Amino acid sequence: MRNVATIVTDGVEPFGLGLFCEVWGEEEHPEDGAPAFDFAVCGPQAGRIRGSNGFDLFVEHGLERVAEADLVAVCPTTQPDQVPQSVLDAIRDAHARGATILTHCTGAFVLGAAGMLDGRRCATHWRHADRLAAAFPDAKVDADVLYVDDDRVFTGAGCAAGIDACLHLVRMEFGAKVAGAFARRIVVPPQRDGGQAQFVRTPIVEQDADTLQPLLEWARAHLEEDLAVDVLARRALMSPRTFARRFRDETGTTPHQWVTHQRLALAEQLLEDTLLGIDEIAGRAGFGNAATLRHHFSAVRGTTPADYRRTFGCVEAS
Repeated sequence: MRNVATIVTDGVEPFGLGLFCEVWGEEEHPEDGAPAFDFAVCGPQAGRIRGSNGFDLFVEHGLERVAEADLVAVCPTTQPDQVPQSVLDAIRDAHARGATILTHCTGAFVLGAAGMLDGRRCATHWRHADRLAAAFPDAKVDADVLYVDDDRVFTGAGCAAGIDACLHLVRMEFGAKVAGAFARRIVVPPQRDGGQAQFVRTPIVEQDADTLQPLLEWARAHLEEDLAVDVLARRALMSPRTFARRFRDETGTTPHQWVTHQRLALAEQLLEDTLLGIDEIAGRAGFGNAATLRHHFSAVRGTTPADYRRTFGCVEAS
């Protein structure tokens, strides 16, 4: 894999193009064994490509350059539903002749329009996952990973996850040592742990309810207390069965799921904004102990509370 063509279309995201240039467009570095690639930026035709951030591009190559590439990297765009048919055909043809296809974020919609996601696992930014799944129901969208590799079709999640996908591809083609050299040059980890679920902030959702709204507000203020269904039902002056049915009707979820979601959101906030110990955070959030907090946190976030704090904590010990 030495010949790389990066496709840009109107609405191209500059960071998406920049990371492809950084990984695949750099000169050779023989001192660390990192190879150089025959790299080109291509448009539907040579000429002007309208950007998304107040500046445009001028590209020298059209799609004829894509026809000789070993790797075709498709840049994310703010206009994925307006990509010319000629680009979609070029992507399909490239894969059919054996080329590898790589994209991330909204570029997944371009691959979907080209029919490249049918029956395949794929990733995109977590904000777009539901929309991608709805637009391409035959795609197997995984919203919890940083990237997916499925039969020479590589899709990354949002923004920096495109670098993760690129480094994974480098690792497959050239080995861990070369991938490590690329990572050192870019100043990123060679391989990140976890998935994009850990980067999705869980909001403390203040759902509007009908008869249960006062109860929801009370529960949010008492997350450290026993909030079992029978406790909440007594406070609502209902039988547990009637309460559970009314709760789902008004919130769209079960009491247990709602309480767990609220507690996780509070735990995240305390991990980010305080220096409280994990046991104390578990108590304040209503999980009782650190082990229970770790269990729920890992199940939903794909990481531990301690690792989450290291990544997102904004308070330092004095």
